[in-house]
Amino acid sequence: MHKAAAELRLSDSSLSSQELQLAQLIVTTLNLDIPAAEIAPHARLYGEGLGLDSIDILEIALAISKSYGIRLKSDDEDNVRIFSSLRSLHEHIQKLQRG
Repeated sequence: MHKAAAELRLSDSSLSSQELQLAQLIVTTLNLDIPAAEIAPHARLYGEGLGLDSIDILEIALAISKSYGIRLKSDDEDNVRIFSSLRSLHEHIQKLQRG
């Protein structure tokens, strides 16, 4: 289900410390076999890329809610964009935390 880390790397992108924390949360939550630092910020989370499915996304949303104290809505019409990459998910979390 999950692709090799080498396929996820983008040579011109690096993770911010906050994105790395989010990547670690994803790796820990889903027991992935790749280091968090090897998840490229623009790699797709769902389907191709990291290879996550809808159950994985639900688990991530729950972990984010617990860790960041925010609520991700399952009926949000922007979920495809929000969960499209680590960076887009991180940006959405920051937006919700700012209010």
